[in-house]
Amino acid sequence: MTTKTERQTHDDVPLIRFGPEQSLFDLELGDLWRQRELLYFLVLRDIKIRYKQTALGIGWAILQPFLTMVIFTAIFGVFVKVPSNGQPYPIFAYTALLPWNLFAQGVARGSTGLVDNAQLITKVFFPRLILPLAAVIAPAVDFVIAFVFLLGMMAWYRLAPTVGLLWLPAFVLLALLTALAVSLWLAAINVRYRDVRHAIPFLLQFWMYASPVAYPLSIVPERWRGLYSLNPMVAVIEGFRWALLGGAPPAPGLVAPALVLVALLLGGGLLFFKRMERTFADVI
Repeated sequence: MTTKTERQTHDDVPLIRFGPEQSLFDLELGDLWRQRELLYFLVLRDIKIRYKQTALGIGWAILQPFLTMVIFTAIFGVFVKVPSNGQPYPIFAYTALLPWNLFAQGVARGSTGLVDNAQLITKVFFPRLILPLAAVIAPAVDFVIAFVFLLGMMAWYRLAPTVGLLWLPAFVLLALLTALAVSLWLAAINVRYRDVRHAIPFLLQFWMYASPVAYPLSIVPERWRGLYSLNPMVAVIEGFRWALLGGAPPAPGLVAPALVLVALLLGGGLLFFKRMERTFADVI
């Protein structure tokens, strides 16, 4: 059973009182802020574990999207000859793979974050929301490393970022919020039904091909654009390409549905996670 933490002061000494949770809508975000140091150490731990005893170390942050780019270039750029909005196909694909990998790794790690930290949950009290949040934030290190490599590729092809680069943090934030929203739902369900761990790779594979990673948005039939725009990663990927490579900015009809859907998923995910949190320690 989760507990509601109440803090009072007595003779200038903090008093922490544990009692039954009072409201489903009390998300304890204040506790989350007070435990920000724990969040930092959990993110740092995840980063260290990822590269511990690896021969290439942080080189994997570049190698994974680079090899995927090579495969996409051979299949879609050379054989199928998918249009790339007038850009070299390797740059076209790699620019989309950066936000996609940030999102996919965040979902993969965040969805299993509770089960992977079962011993911590059953022994120590802290806001459980920290676990999926830390798992979603940790891949940002890989993103930064791969982004530096992308700048090197753009210099090789003599491409310069546009002024739209100022909007890039907003699209990074949207990708992280999307990953967090999905992770909250899946992480809570995964505590009770471990099938989620096995379903995640299929979900992400389907989601990638339902996003304009290997192909441009322009080849999607106009009659399907409304439904297609309900995928928040469409706005993220198109925003990345615009910010780095120029061209037309993402249409409001593409960005607005993504923002609304992410807000609904995140809000609902927080409430669902909070509701399920009461039984985490008992079930996990």
